[in-house]
Amino acid sequence: MSEGPVNSPEIPRLPRVLEPGYNYASVTDKIASIVLTRPVSMGWLAGFSIAFVIMMVLLGSIAWLFIKGVGIWGINIPIGWGFAIVNFVWWIGIGHAGTLISAILFLLNQQWRTSINRFAEAMTLFAVACAAIFPGIHVGRPWMAFYMFPYPSTMGIWPQFRSPLIWDVFAVSTYGTVSALFWFVGLIPDLATLRDRATNKAAQIIYGMLAMGWRGSARHWHRYQSAYLLLAGLATPLVLSVHTVVSFDFAVGIVPGWHTTIFPPYFVAGAIYSGFAMVLTIAIPLRKAYGLEDFITMRHLENMAKVMLATGLIVAYGYFMEFFLALYSGNKFDLFLVEQRLHGPYSHYYFALILCNILTPQLLWIRKVRTNVAALFIMSLVINTGMWLERFVIVVISLTRDFNPGAWGRYQATFWDYSTFIGTLGLFVGLLFLFVRGLPAISIAEMRELVAHKSHEGHE
Repeated sequence: MSEGPVNSPEIPRLPRVLEPGYNYASVTDKIASIVLTRPVSMGWLAGFSIAFVIMMVLLGSIAWLFIKGVGIWGINIPIGWGFAIVNFVWWIGIGHAGTLISAILFLLNQQWRTSINRFAEAMTLFAVACAAIFPGIHVGRPWMAFYMFPYPSTMGIWPQFRSPLIWDVFAVSTYGTVSALFWFVGLIPDLATLRDRATNKAAQIIYGMLAMGWRGSARHWHRYQSAYLLLAGLATPLVLSVHTVVSFDFAVGIVPGWHTTIFPPYFVAGAIYSGFAMVLTIAIPLRKAYGLEDFITMRHLENMAKVMLATGLIVAYGYFMEFFLALYSGNKFDLFLVEQRLHGPYSHYYFALILCNILTPQLLWIRKVRTNVAALFIMSLVINTGMWLERFVIVVISLTRDFNPGAWGRYQATFWDYSTFIGTLGLFVGLLFLFVRGLPAISIAEMRELVAHKSHEGHE
């Protein structure tokens, strides 16, 4: 199966939009060359080295945690959930955009997803991996974490299935498993392309093993499309269910500020909001570093900005309804929580999240902002900062002011709280660097299918 020259002397530059006239070889050369023929740049080495150092900070922080215990964190008696749960919810939310782009937009036949779905799926897996760290190390005795799974127990010690924390275990593990399968199945045709075009023997063997004998026959394509459609159908309800279950960690409690029915849709919208912001954070440097402006066009960036604007309005509605329900119900505890958010010791966090999540994104109504790459990149960073602040406000403010004033307390994050969180950022970025160098960041097979579709339209 030959799909064009392995080492093309000059890779053709594709037009700004997908138009009839360019062929499979140009698409394959452009994407596969990043993995197979492009030399490792000093920028990549510098970026990965920084991410690796930060990742070692995470390793050191976890090692010290295991030695000393959770007392090195800022958690205390009233605030048993600190940075660990804040970061867990934030990372899980970031992973949602990948599944939304891959599964839901695929089922809706939205062709603009083709250029961004592959690295968005990878982002989902890396975000879930970062999220899974925090519940594991937060339990205090992580070597006993297997108690949360229904393993064969002769002593009859079973998980407490009425606890939303156990629901988390099953929701997140299911989400991670289906997302990994969905990502890998989509990669198989591209892995076969890399296998056939690689000149290095080791690369041929590795990609050949991962391609699982793919030869591009009609039977292979039929089974691939059936499996991909089935996994897309399985992944779609997970987009809604996973963060809904995460919201139950709070909603089933009786703590003021948590016990509300609006949390499930509010959390899901916030997850998609932060997830699309992270996709933009990754896509903009990626398209610039590897010259992928022909694939990840302004149309893709503008569509993602529109999704962020829509989900941001849903999040803003959630903030408004929290205040309205507190005032309308007349519940003195809910009213006191509103007062604490506006005038309490953590009010500056609340006003910062309003600025980041509601006020600043309103600039996306302006088309010049939606089509300005630098503005979108800054906006994505602002939104992700605001969504982290939102999780901090939900977790910390509600716990610092409980029903009993004698149980009130204050939370102050320590160096180890910050180092663990920053370390997961290093892990996430480091995995992205490795992914870009080892696997195609854009789906070759789907881009070629899109080329064929556009060419067919052009000949009609």
